[in-house]
Amino acid sequence: MQALVLLLWTGALLGHSSCQSVASSPESSAAPDSTGEPAEEEDPFFKVPVNKLAASVSNFGYDLYRTRSSESPAANVLLSPLSVATALSALSLGAEQRTESIIHRALYYDLISSPDIHSTYKDLLTTVTAPQKNLRSASRIVFERKLRVKSSFVAPLEKSYGTRPRILTGNPRVDLQEINNWVQAQMKGRIARSTREMPSDISVLLLGVAYFKGQWVTKFDPRKTSLQDFHLDEERTVRVPMMSDPKAILRYGLDSDLNCKIAQLPLTGSTSIIFFLPLTVTQNLTMIEESLTSEFIHDIDRELKTIQAVLTIPKMKLSYEGEVTKSLKDMKLQSLFESPDFSKITGKPVKLTQVEHRAGFEWTEEGAGTSPSPGLQPVRLTFPLDYHLNRPFIFVLRDTDTGALLFIGKILDPRGT
Repeated sequence: MQALVLLLWTGALLGHSSCQSVASSPESSAAPDSTGEPAEEEDPFFKVPVNKLAASVSNFGYDLYRTRSSESPAANVLLSPLSVATALSALSLGAEQRTESIIHRALYYDLISSPDIHSTYKDLLTTVTAPQKNLRSASRIVFERKLRVKSSFVAPLEKSYGTRPRILTGNPRVDLQEINNWVQAQMKGRIARSTREMPSDISVLLLGVAYFKGQWVTKFDPRKTSLQDFHLDEERTVRVPMMSDPKAILRYGLDSDLNCKIAQLPLTGSTSIIFFLPLTVTQNLTMIEESLTSEFIHDIDRELKTIQAVLTIPKMKLSYEGEVTKSLKDMKLQSLFESPDFSKITGKPVKLTQVEHRAGFEWTEEGAGTSPSPGLQPVRLTFPLDYHLNRPFIFVLRDTDTGALLFIGKILDPRGT
């Protein structure tokens, strides 16, 4: 009964089965096509080239997340897929048609009719890394020692992606130090230096790094932060620091198909976090994960209703350092590691060897103000609503301006982050 009442208050049930195509939206329809069937019309949001590109790159990100999550079903996951997608997109500048099409399909570029994807990508990066967004994201291509790289590859790489390739010296200690120095410079020291050894057989290494520490539109009161229970599963409970707001203004909806409560909290800089919280304690979040697409998230953003709720959320600092090489191989990119054609880069046969990812993400009580934005007028409820992130959940950090997926995480245990 309560679920039905909530649905009445929060609008129509959130649909996701029809949100699988970057080029279409289920909301509007045009005149019938030649078959007599109503032709679907593209959502105006996705008619903007940067937004359409953001949707494609983000769908790659959701694919990467699903693959990564399935590899570690009992572990937390943290990714900033945009940085990995940027490295792959930049690498495609040096690929001949066969190899380029493989990369472009993985990035969903085959659904975009754009004369110059790379110049649009430059616009996307400029938007999502604007100072007010609080996101730092960078990518780099590293080549084996003594490789002669064509200037015809370097020039467009620098123009569209703002980076130059790095040639290894062959000294693992020196190369690791140089990469660490680059990461530190790009992330302003926010991500710890890596202590992992450099592999000796690198041909092409891709590196994607990102860091985010945003500010809530409405800050939490640090005095209300306390140790509270987090239910790992039906039997195990741990105590973690939880931030609280008894009168939080958030956007909310209940998806009975996914059996989860969805909440969106706004951040400064036109970004927001969307939380997916199962109705019962479970570590199996597969059904929610399978629904995630750019179009589904866009529909959620339109359908959620502003309400007032009693909110608790873990205070966390998340980090990840490791390879996503296996994940990319499992995403039909295996040929990049075996027999690609990167003859636009160099005359010597080279292949992708390794893809590394480093990411940092944190949320604390910090916020821009103590009162909600005047534009957020909550729907009046006849009963109090609680939203407690006290069991495994998924979160999505999204850029509101473009719809780009900036970060995604699965939190099974807040202590292991």
